[in-house]
Amino acid sequence: MTQLSQDFLSAAKDILGPKGWSEDPEDLAKVASPWRGTYQGETPFLARPETTEQTAALVKLCNQHGVAITPQGGNTGLVDAGTPHGEICISMQRMTAIRSVDAFNNSLVIEAGAPLVTAQQAADDAKRLFPLSLGSEGTATIGGLISTNAGGVAVLRYGMMRDLILGLEVVLPTGEIWNGLSGLRKNNTGYDLKHLFAGAEGTLGIITAATLKLFPKVQRASAWVTCESAGDVVTLLALVRDHAGDTVTSFEIIPANAVAMVQADVPDTRDPLPSDLPWRVLIEVSMSRAEHAREVLEEALAAAYEAELVKDAVIAESVAQADSFWHIRETIPLSKRGYGTALNQDISVPVSRIPDFIDSCNAAIKGLIPSAEFVIFGHVGDGNLHYSVCEPADAREHVLAGQQSAVFRIIYDQVMAFDGSISAEHGVGRLKRDELERIRPKAATDTMRAIKRAIDPNNIMNPQRVIST
Repeated sequence: MTQLSQDFLSAAKDILGPKGWSEDPEDLAKVASPWRGTYQGETPFLARPETTEQTAALVKLCNQHGVAITPQGGNTGLVDAGTPHGEICISMQRMTAIRSVDAFNNSLVIEAGAPLVTAQQAADDAKRLFPLSLGSEGTATIGGLISTNAGGVAVLRYGMMRDLILGLEVVLPTGEIWNGLSGLRKNNTGYDLKHLFAGAEGTLGIITAATLKLFPKVQRASAWVTCESAGDVVTLLALVRDHAGDTVTSFEIIPANAVAMVQADVPDTRDPLPSDLPWRVLIEVSMSRAEHAREVLEEALAAAYEAELVKDAVIAESVAQADSFWHIRETIPLSKRGYGTALNQDISVPVSRIPDFIDSCNAAIKGLIPSAEFVIFGHVGDGNLHYSVCEPADAREHVLAGQQSAVFRIIYDQVMAFDGSISAEHGVGRLKRDELERIRPKAATDTMRAIKRAIDPNNIMNPQRVIST
């Protein structure tokens, strides 16, 4: 744990004001405890700045005293990037303001501590759309989502978080403020600095505000279909895109056992299409008018029936019914608690190689642990799978937890063999840092390390995340 001098603490408290800091053990334990509880951190001091200027003054003080910092948003991360491990914690959750909305420019300036739903609602109030959508949108914050380059269910049409930002305001490790909040879409003036901080997981600076892209509002048509194989699912994606083009917003693959798992965990959950087939797909098409979206989706599904890619399908007749489809999909991660052990990975492979990857990786793990079960779901439209190896709570022998390292090595090696990535949308943090250094080209690691040392020579910003230093 970082030992803080009284001089540092006194100056930090003066900068932050009486509401801007805490040394209360309960507050410190809360920010050092990730939401899944899979590991535990610690911090000697919690800072809660209210303005960019306060943040900058505190970071400057930390740099002068050599005090390491872990920035934190909603504490919903999954790779141990935002949990302090001895560093002071700078929580951005008091910086939640909407600074401006420009409907004609289709842009929104928002502070980093605002939860995603705040951006969504502000866009909706302006008759616009901010399309990022994910299960933790009520707690995940804008700064954290940018720092981890979050994905979500609409990447297929709108891209990841880095694709949705026009500009950033960042406090650099020196305490200097970089104001890059321009709402320009064309600004060809050298290095595009915002992309250094998107996905950097707080290792290069603290994002305090962002200019986000807005889009025209759309109406959606949603369908739930059953398929016989992962190969049919991938072929179905191509067929739907042939009919609907870039209006395909989401294309989610869901295994039958995940639906059963959610039904067992959440009372009154109904399977939209009970079937013995192994795969479900949740498809969403969005257009300016709901009837047009439905017509295109109906045409695509008719062609899919004819091609024998779909065995059964239902198109939502209401927003409530569409929400019930999404409820199943979004509840899968929490419902895995019904298993005694679940080893989870967020990976991606080229869409065309998903079926072969699933077969190959499952077989390799079965060779090690014959009793292993699999819950494989996710954003098949962009190649991102959430791949979980599970062991029933009532298993005769519990062996999976003791084989975690071996299971992860199989998954990582299989992902690389299929030209994929071992982190698709959750980031690197501490959990995948060393594995990435093993498999990433040395030139890439060296370049990242050179950037880190140039911007943060005293290594105070979220040290030991993303790359070792």
